[in-house]
Amino acid sequence: MEEWQETLQNALATYGPSVLGALAVLVIGWWVSKVITSFIRKGMARAEVDATLVGFVCNLTYMGLMVMVVISALGQLGVNTTSFAAVIAAAGLAIGFALQGSLGNFAAGVMLIIFRPFKAGDFVEAGGVAGVVEDIQVFATKIRTGDNKEITVPNGAITGGSIVNYSAKDTRRVDMVFGIGYDDDILQAKRILNEILVADDRILKDPEPMIAVSELADSSVNFVVRPWVSSGDYWPVLFDTTEKVKLEFDKQGVSIPFPQTDVHLHKVDAA
Repeated sequence: MEEWQETLQNALATYGPSVLGALAVLVIGWWVSKVITSFIRKGMARAEVDATLVGFVCNLTYMGLMVMVVISALGQLGVNTTSFAAVIAAAGLAIGFALQGSLGNFAAGVMLIIFRPFKAGDFVEAGGVAGVVEDIQVFATKIRTGDNKEITVPNGAITGGSIVNYSAKDTRRVDMVFGIGYDDDILQAKRILNEILVADDRILKDPEPMIAVSELADSSVNFVVRPWVSSGDYWPVLFDTTEKVKLEFDKQGVSIPFPQTDVHLHKVDAA
């Protein structure tokens, strides 16, 4: 019994300070990691950074700090941490190579969240896809197309090309081209087009709509019609105006040329 007590006392005397030091490092390191993570979270929240990015960065920071704390605690116990650091560095390098695409998408997601070329609800054309942005995540962005399909686009594909945001401005210009025959009255056609635009309350008075002859084409005289509308009225105005122009041109005798092919048949005498 006395030998056991003596052995325990010697072990405590030898390893006690190291164990207490390791525990102290763990406790203090855990507390410091929490404080640093909380500071980063509050700072990003004040900067109005996206909540998804805040959570990801804070979790990554906390895990990195705790790894350093554990390695320091093992050092207090007399464990050679050089090999641990080498293993962690090698693992990090291997993971980095394996996740090159994912890390690139993550960096692109951070850029999208920070610079905000678009937000949820905007109609955009990006990454080869056109539709309404539903969700901007760290690695990918979800876009809903006009036929109600959800497409997940990697953020790297979005930032690697042009981004067209159709919802960025409050107003848009509707560009339309209408052709009439060479025998038709240009002034009459211009008056009809103007009356259609004036009668539509969705078309803005400022800037003033443009109606002008743009081209003397092979078989038609072409007008450009360019009214300004609120962004949300773009497609309804485009479709409605096209229909009204056809109906009014037909009603008032203005022709709309279309390609025609003349076939000439020659009778050949059998003799």
